[in-house]
Amino acid sequence: MRKLRLLFIAFAFLFMGTLFAQTVKHPLLSVGIPEKNNFSAERLQRIDKLVQQYIDSNWISGAIAIVAKDGNIVYHKAIGYDDKTKNKPLQKDAIWRIASQTKAITSVAVMMLYEEGKLMIDDPISKYIPEFRKPVVLDKFNLADTSFTTVPAKREVTIRDLLTHTSGVGYAQIGSQTMNAIYSKAGVVGGIGLKGGLLADNIKKLGTLPLMHQPGEKFTYGLNTDILGYLVEVCSGMSLDQFFRKNIFEPIGMKDTYFYLPKEKQNRLAMLHSDDATKHAVNTPEVISVNGTFYRDYPILDGGSFYSGGGGLVSTAYDYALFMQMLLNEGEYNGKRILSPHTVKLMTMNQIANIKGEFGLGFAVVTKESSQKNLLSEGTFSWGGMFASSYWIDPKEKIVAQFVLQQYPFSHGDIAEKFKVAVYQAMQ
Repeated sequence: MRKLRLLFIAFAFLFMGTLFAQTVKHPLLSVGIPEKNNFSAERLQRIDKLVQQYIDSNWISGAIAIVAKDGNIVYHKAIGYDDKTKNKPLQKDAIWRIASQTKAITSVAVMMLYEEGKLMIDDPISKYIPEFRKPVVLDKFNLADTSFTTVPAKREVTIRDLLTHTSGVGYAQIGSQTMNAIYSKAGVVGGIGLKGGLLADNIKKLGTLPLMHQPGEKFTYGLNTDILGYLVEVCSGMSLDQFFRKNIFEPIGMKDTYFYLPKEKQNRLAMLHSDDATKHAVNTPEVISVNGTFYRDYPILDGGSFYSGGGGLVSTAYDYALFMQMLLNEGEYNGKRILSPHTVKLMTMNQIANIKGEFGLGFAVVTKESSQKNLLSEGTFSWGGMFASSYWIDPKEKIVAQFVLQQYPFSHGDIAEKFKVAVYQAMQ
């Protein structure tokens, strides 16, 4: 009997040890104590002072920041105002326009389909979207009448080109003067701030237009991820909205991330801000022109149908932190595996060293060389959004961090870099 008791105790310890190891390997986000997670609570208050300085200078209205280490949230605050004209304070659960932070989610969706055997990343995109067959490259452009000449591309654009922004596709509305003119004439739009249209129609028109340069020869930030969003729809047979919700948002537990907000959450949409002539923060007008009509509150449009894979989502700081923690956990969260560790590793390795760049499959990456010039660890991957938001994931230090502003244009972007310094200086 005593032997059986000892055997049971040994088995219990073994089971608890295994469970503990699994918990440590794939932590869930929860509120943590800074000092127990290698952070100084006192030094973290420098983030508060930094943000308050910019608010007092009228450079920003308010900001949200979240920092987690090993799944433990050591800092999560909203400081300042959502709408200063109404004396409305900013809340931690404010829903904000994540813009190009959507790109990481779309890139994950593409790699999920890659793992399912629905596509290969070196496939030509024309295999799935025929409008991209026989691409041409811009040769000469006449701004006076927007006419242009082209030369044949040396090869077709691949899915890898799109994931790394080396395809030669530019941006509509916020891109170069040349591509803005070409895209505008053809009716191609940037994908956010709209009141109608379909992603499929936009991408099919885009496929008939010239590239800015030969595929794979340069890094050009553009509508690449919008194309990938339509690729997800083609390969999955679902709308991008449906694919995200079923395969990413619901498994991870992202309850506040949408293309278009349901009515019961529309009052939580954060105010969008702009710089005035003196570079101070003001509320953005409801309708503005960004090389075309831009509607400030587009996420609350009832029945919206344009699902921009490059910039259309809204979320909360916490919701997006869940997504980042999944990536830090090598593709798993809350017992649900979204991607394999090998795929996450592939996505976060530099894919464009041949053109002297630092970008993976959907993220900017920190290489050994660039890690020697800033506080971010080698292997850190990151990006941001049009409205001055930014995030990074540091696998070495097990940190996910995000700094949220809602401002465009924005003249004081150095605050994002100062935020990084404030986070790492607070580590013990």
